[in-house]
Amino acid sequence: MEPKYKRILLKVSGEALAGDKKTGLNYDVITSICTSIKKCVDVGVQVAVVVGGGNFWRGRSSGAMDRTRADHIGMLATAMNALALADVLESLGCNVRVQTAITMQQVAEPYIRNKAVNHLGKGRVVIFGCGTGNPFFSTDTAAALRAVEIQADIFLKATLVDGVYDKDPHKFDDAKKYASLTFSQVLSEELGVMDSTAATMCRDNKMKMLVFDLSRPDNIYDAVMGEDVGTVVSEIQ
Repeated sequence: MEPKYKRILLKVSGEALAGDKKTGLNYDVITSICTSIKKCVDVGVQVAVVVGGGNFWRGRSSGAMDRTRADHIGMLATAMNALALADVLESLGCNVRVQTAITMQQVAEPYIRNKAVNHLGKGRVVIFGCGTGNPFFSTDTAAALRAVEIQADIFLKATLVDGVYDKDPHKFDDAKKYASLTFSQVLSEELGVMDSTAATMCRDNKMKMLVFDLSRPDNIYDAVMGEDVGTVVSEIQ
C-alpha cells in the first residue's frame, strides 16, 4: 500500500511529550510517537517535525517577564524537546538531523532551508527547533512556515483532541466536530485550533492541514496512509 503523502510536516506539542506527567519528558510516550514516525519513514515518506516547548515553559504565562525574553526561553525549551525526539528516533534506527532557528552549533545545525530539503531527500528525519527564531510567533506559525518552505504535501497537526470542533469538546458535550473546513472558517469563526498568523500562512499558501488526536500515536502513520482520522483543513474544498 502506497502512502498518500510523500513529504509531511508534523507538529507535535511539547505537552504531548510529557504524557500524563504534564511536564518534562515521558519516554514511553515519546517512544510511541517516534515508532509511528519510523513506520512512515520505512514506507518512504519524508518526515519533518516541528516541536513545541509547553512541557517545560509557556511564555504567555510567565507573568511580568519581558515577552521577548520569555519567548526566547520557550525557544530553548523546544530545542530540548527536539534533541529528545532525535535521541529516541536514532535509537529506533532513524537517521536524524536537528536544525534550530537560533544558532547553537555545538548541538544542532542552523536552519537552512535547502539543507533541510536535502536531508529529507536522503531519508533523514529533520526536526526543527526554536520556532521561527523570533518572539511573538507561536510554534504553530513556525510549523506552517516550515511546511510551506519545504513544500510539504500536508501539515499534520497532532493535538489532544480528535479533530476541529465548533467549541471545546472537553467543556461542552454538544460540541460539533468538523469533517472538513477552510482556513477562512477557522479565522472567521475563531475556532482556536491554531493562531491567526498560522492559519493565514496556510490559507495564503494553499497548505493543506490535518488535525488529529495524538493520544493514539499510530494516527500519524494512518494519516500518512490516507486513513480517515481527524479534520481536514484546506482552502480548496
